[in-house]
Amino acid sequence: MIIRNATDLHYSDVTPKELYLNRRRFLTAGSMALGALASPFASGVAKLNAAKTKPPFSTDEKLTSLDIITHYNNYYEFGTGKEEPAEYSKNFNPKSWTVSIEGEVTKPRQMDLDSIMKVAPLEERIYRHRCVERWSIVVPWIGFSLSALLKQFEPTSKAKYVAFQTYYEPKEMPQGKYAGIQLPYVEGLRLDEAMHPLAMLCVGLYGQTLPAQNGTPIRLVVPWKYGYKSIKSIVKIRFVEKQPPTTWNLSAANEYGFYSNVNPERDHPRWSQTVERRLPDVKPTKTQKFNGYGDQVASLYTGMDLIKNY
Repeated sequence: MIIRNATDLHYSDVTPKELYLNRRRFLTAGSMALGALASPFASGVAKLNAAKTKPPFSTDEKLTSLDIITHYNNYYEFGTGKEEPAEYSKNFNPKSWTVSIEGEVTKPRQMDLDSIMKVAPLEERIYRHRCVERWSIVVPWIGFSLSALLKQFEPTSKAKYVAFQTYYEPKEMPQGKYAGIQLPYVEGLRLDEAMHPLAMLCVGLYGQTLPAQNGTPIRLVVPWKYGYKSIKSIVKIRFVEKQPPTTWNLSAANEYGFYSNVNPERDHPRWSQTVERRLPDVKPTKTQKFNGYGDQVASLYTGMDLIKNY
């Protein structure tokens, strides 16, 4: 794993060459994201560029292009085809956003984006991202560890899990009625997973705010798990005592378990998970257990049967 000083990072390091050389086009791409987030995000990026902290756990693998990252997506509220979210989310532009934090905490409250972005300095982390459908990408996410936010609310001794809920408004997301899954989308992590420094709250990628199809304005990124665990457009975080329901587990429990760790030893019932395809490449490569983050997260599952607890 390569850990890079933020002071050593330049846009030329994280942006495809054609976008870096054409800065006007790069800035125009940012208009896809929320105007409401622009001011705090711009301030955060400025601080990121000046920061002296070391972004942890970043990979030095080749980045996936911005075009692929923003036009090959799973976001069923905006369509089930890979290119549909970019098309059908064009008018998704909420003017304000709050996240409700509830449950087994001593300090529950609602927070707007400006307040959330003040919790911790923004970091750029280059993470691998592995989909259960056997494709993968490498993304320069911008955000901070989820734990920095969760600690603000002082979880009680009853808090064993963290449940997440995404935004869903049928009038704004009419394709959702064809999704074939229960909406609003819900996900969950065990508390120690959520508190792991690799688990990330993300507000941007490639130096811009999150495009709608990538989960604007705030999403979760859990790089050692299959992509559907990284819930988008979060509006609610709830600390709970019992394992919370998750959307894909409700839809097909024999295919999508609660943990959903990337594991080549545990096949999907309909296909092998031993290989993956790094977009845009066609040639398959071997899948790494925990998506290559085993040195960091394997201890979370000591003694667990990861075939049974898939």
